[in-house]
Amino acid sequence: MTNSVVDWEYAPAPESEAVARVKERYLPYIDGKFIEGGGDDLITVNPGRGEDLATVSTVDDADLDTAIAAARRAYEGPWSKLSGAERGKYLFRIARGIAERARELAVLESLDNGKPIKETRDFDVPTAAQHFFYHAGWADKLGYLGYGPNPKSLGVAGQVIPWNFPLLMAAWKIAPALAAGNTVVIKPAETTPLSILVLAEIIADADLPPGVVNIVPGAGDVGASLVNHPGIDKVAFTGSTAVGKQIQQSLAGTGRKLTLELGGKGANIVFADAALDQAVEGIVNGIFFNAGQVCCAGSRLLVQEPVAEELLLRLKDRAETLRVGDPLDKNTDVGAINSSAQLTKITELTQAGVDEGAEVWRSSCPLPDRGFYVTPTILANASATMRIAREEIFGPVLTVITFRTPDEALAKANNSPYGLSAGVWTEKGSRAMAMAARLQAGVIWDNTFNRFDPAAAFGGYQESGFGREGGPAGLAAYLDTDDEAVLG
Repeated sequence: MTNSVVDWEYAPAPESEAVARVKERYLPYIDGKFIEGGGDDLITVNPGRGEDLATVSTVDDADLDTAIAAARRAYEGPWSKLSGAERGKYLFRIARGIAERARELAVLESLDNGKPIKETRDFDVPTAAQHFFYHAGWADKLGYLGYGPNPKSLGVAGQVIPWNFPLLMAAWKIAPALAAGNTVVIKPAETTPLSILVLAEIIADADLPPGVVNIVPGAGDVGASLVNHPGIDKVAFTGSTAVGKQIQQSLAGTGRKLTLELGGKGANIVFADAALDQAVEGIVNGIFFNAGQVCCAGSRLLVQEPVAEELLLRLKDRAETLRVGDPLDKNTDVGAINSSAQLTKITELTQAGVDEGAEVWRSSCPLPDRGFYVTPTILANASATMRIAREEIFGPVLTVITFRTPDEALAKANNSPYGLSAGVWTEKGSRAMAMAARLQAGVIWDNTFNRFDPAAAFGGYQESGFGREGGPAGLAAYLDTDDEAVLG
């Protein structure tokens, strides 16, 4: 028997990279076929290692014209002639296809995006399948949504999705559009195009009619051409507030329906009567889930003064246990930042908080030698005037502000140009409901944070956008109703 010392606290448990079956080259999916695009190739990078992962062919304007024409033919041809029940069958097939290739998709998403395998495996991929299952059930029941007995589809939807939840955002947008009877042309983010192109394989295997879904990889210029194309009837965008404003301006006067899901600076409010251990878990989930690269992240912690010191101690103890590292390691809690550009932005804004007087704490967890990583960080004693309290950081950095009364908490929480998410932690249900009624946020969680369900509407106020995704309200965005913004 040896006397060697065993580290019982940690041992790597890597998922097999081979499961992802990464190809050297990926192609756009247009009119039911994978084709070589006319645009410049892009190289997608594995942020966990900072090295090239795959080459992706991108589209040019001619390819975009072809994709939109194919979507129009499919809309005016087979797709619009199908009954809701028949459309639902296709969505069920796609949902089952995602479930059958779940492990492959989870590993691929971790490689391409940098998020931990336990998040892609347990959240991103199963939730993407749930969105198709959920909307498949609605496809033949649109007359029961409350928008008249026979609500009509809009036509061809142009969709642009972000890099923080690539597969899930694709499902979030494609599933309701198809269930409502529309066809789709969708552009993934240039840093994370791989999982949606595997979804294209699943869509092809489901025998979806050619042209119903078209996937057009490319950079921002492709997105701009897509949303401004005259062949598009409806635009759905998830991404930065700055780009959302440009889209809104460019579509003004076109009469097209538009939904925008943009940035946020969510307030997570903890009252003195809250269950602190439970609140700590919610705070950790609110800011360190997906390394804080979440539009609805609880990046502002508002804590009532009597428990501020104790809560901060418990929070630091808990954050110290988080393991930052290889996204494919099943023990990793906080994965990589998606790109070097985003890493630079997080670093710069964190330093601005330190320079403005916030008290910084960083986890002692070692970071990998290569790749894009940020240590879980807490900036305490912050004020509402600091940049770190006002600007979206999109990283694992928490800003802590104290308050004394509910009115002060409300004033500080609502002191933001955004209005996407908020959380309230208290043992009093009446207090939670009273706060929720006055908080200017589209999504408010009570004694929890970052919980999502396909049946629940999601969206924001003010500079966080407008329109809802998910649930009956999300389906309305793809139907001819008066409930969504029409830029006429």
